[in-house]
Amino acid sequence: MAYTLESFISDCRTALKEHAGPAGREKVRDLLERLLANKAFVEEAVGPKAPTGTRKLYEDAELGFVVLAHCNPRAHRSPPHDHGSSWAVYGQAVLHTDMTEWRRVDGGAGAGPADLRAVRSYRLQPGKAGVYDVGAIHSIDYPEGSRFVRVTGRDLDHVQRLKFDVTAGKATVIESATAGPA
Repeated sequence: MAYTLESFISDCRTALKEHAGPAGREKVRDLLERLLANKAFVEEAVGPKAPTGTRKLYEDAELGFVVLAHCNPRAHRSPPHDHGSSWAVYGQAVLHTDMTEWRRVDGGAGAGPADLRAVRSYRLQPGKAGVYDVGAIHSIDYPEGSRFVRVTGRDLDHVQRLKFDVTAGKATVIESATAGPA
């Protein structure tokens, strides 16, 4: 029997209740890879007939985690950024996403001067997922038509996050309608 979105959600709830820290997020990564092996789910959630853009598949009222489908009509390269007090698990469904993990080497925190170094780069291929824990800095680069499923610990519209300009050596707050300025 195929592993469904409903089973994934139930298993994520169990994993995150049993393991509130990194172990729970690693379990979510494993579960997401299992879900991405379900061709019918991939076709429905992020296949060619799925709407383009980002849409919410599920938000957990108790634990706060969110499951999002990203159907990207255009290529995109993000600046290095974090997810603030949240975490994220990206699971590649179609094509690929090049991920770069960064480390802040200036000893600072928050907005202002910031010196980053790339520490790891790799490609997420279909069926594979990666964990980006609380405070982890990463950037993504994907081609036109790339599609992935992302699980976040919270709705990121409610989380203050940072983006980094490596050339200018500074961090700024990502403004969202609900999180507002720092």
